Amino acid sequence: MELSLPFTGPWKVQNSPANRVPSHGTDLFGIRYAIDFIAVDARGRTAGSRSWRSTLATEPPQLFFAYGQEVLAPCPGTVRVVHDGEDDHAARRSQVNLIGYMLGQPARIREGPAAIAGNHVIIEEPLSGSFLALVHLQRGSIRFSPGAQVSTGDVLAQCGYSGNSTQPHLHLQAMDSLDLPRAHGTPIAFRNFCEQLRSGETALIQRGVPTNSSVVQPVRPVRP
Repeated sequence: MELSLPFTGPWKVQNSPANRVPSHGTDLFGIRYAIDFIAVDARGRTAGSRSWRSTLATEPPQLFFAYGQEVLAPCPGTVRVVHDGEDDHAARRSQVNLIGYMLGQPARIREGPAAIAGNHVIIEEPLSGSFLALVHLQRGSIRFSPGAQVSTGDVLAQCGYSGNSTQPHLHLQAMDSLDLPRAHGTPIAFRNFCEQLRSGETALIQRGVPTNSSVVQPVRPVRP
């Protein structure tokens, strides 16, 4: 499935299938080729400030650049699933808080997809027949209902901090079924983006999968 990046501005790449498959270390819930994006500023920071809470406690999600950013449709298609109503919880940069959070992971998996994905939208892409999920959306921000037709670039929702997440970010995955416990992940690629690697090198990519820790942003193709 070939997609456009579902945002504007610079976002950092995490858990990319360009680096390993399964990208998140599991095949559960169709996640095999999933990718994560975290909004950053010009200095590559995910949040504008740090405090004692960053080390010892939780932080409000509003501190992070990704929180509230518009999430765009990366392809045309039909909205098949909308799940809303999950709270945006506190962010965790603290290693102390991350330990307890990770210990609760098995319980969230047992609760099912909603506890992992939080608020999310699933779009059926007509050419491939695959289903594209955009995950961890802000509560109350989803603009479409099941059955709606969307075009590439339509604003679907805002990035939030719901579900299984340690800081506000956007999780995107393609899969072969709407039955998440039985779905298999399908490969994805993105078109027309600028990728800045950790080395500082920058490249314009017409089609590809960005790598971990690179910073990407969409670009418009040059027309002849």
